[in-house]
Amino acid sequence: MSNSAENQSELQKTMMGQLNADRRRKLIFNLVILALLILAPAVIYATFLMKILCFALFAVAFNLLLGFTGLLSFGHAAFLAAGGYTTGYLLSSHSGLTTEMGIIAGTAAATVLGLLFAIVAIRRQGIYFAMITLALAQLVYFVFVQAPFTGGEDGLHGVPRGHLFGLIDLENNVSMYYFVLVVFLGGYLLVQRIVNSPYGQVLKAIKQNEPRAVSLGYNVDRYKIIAFVISAGLAGLAGSLKTVVFQLASLNDAHWHMSGEVILMTLLGGTGTLLGPVVGATFVVNLEYQLSQGPLGDWVDPILGFIFVVTVLAFRSGIVGEIQKFVKKNLG
Repeated sequence: MSNSAENQSELQKTMMGQLNADRRRKLIFNLVILALLILAPAVIYATFLMKILCFALFAVAFNLLLGFTGLLSFGHAAFLAAGGYTTGYLLSSHSGLTTEMGIIAGTAAATVLGLLFAIVAIRRQGIYFAMITLALAQLVYFVFVQAPFTGGEDGLHGVPRGHLFGLIDLENNVSMYYFVLVVFLGGYLLVQRIVNSPYGQVLKAIKQNEPRAVSLGYNVDRYKIIAFVISAGLAGLAGSLKTVVFQLASLNDAHWHMSGEVILMTLLGGTGTLLGPVVGATFVVNLEYQLSQGPLGDWVDPILGFIFVVTVLAFRSGIVGEIQKFVKKNLG
């Protein structure tokens, strides 16, 4: 009995040591990434970095729905555009609204739209859910085409960046970058907190086996609606930031192609991983930029389509997922 107790104690100490070592490695990794992000404007054009961060936040928002809840939405472009158009219109209408309030308003508009989408679509599953979200997003797209406040196919141009809290001039690209970085980190940490919370564990259970979650007494529809609304709100936040960064609210943000692009970013980076969508968004934005600068500029969509097919067939875990599998297999 004494030897058994001693062995169990040693095993617990070993497990705790491994857990603490993993936490230290994650902390060091996160601090290194944060340092690189802080120093990045000294090396890379700030506007390009902001574009990556906006799309990374968009992909992180989408991954909360697909990667952790198991819901494939083909309509997330509607929320990106709703946030962007709302913020762009309010800041351009000489209403006296501050930049931060315009972004909050855009996020709120996307959140409300997400709730409407969720109420209609959430009782369906699989391809039916995806098609309903696509159909609703197309309705929103045609509203944006016809609505007088959106500028139609021309979009909204010359959206002022203004001042943050009346103090920081956001016309300065470096100041704007650090603002976008803070907002991105806030959105990322929010998703991380949700995923690691008891609520997040229920979402994972729904994704793995929804009938079992129902049998355990969980109100599955309510959990999915909340996840959808949070995801839509964060997507709207990404759209609002993008509009302020580029001083433009574009109809392209509402097109179904944008919904497909965020799916590609998430799958390529790795669904169900926190860092995967960020890596996927970085890869896709960089690839689009590099291709557009060369002789293959007209082949961007076919090349992205080919990468999508290869990812789905050969690398279903995505870049981050495959790396995690390799590390787990070879480094224990």
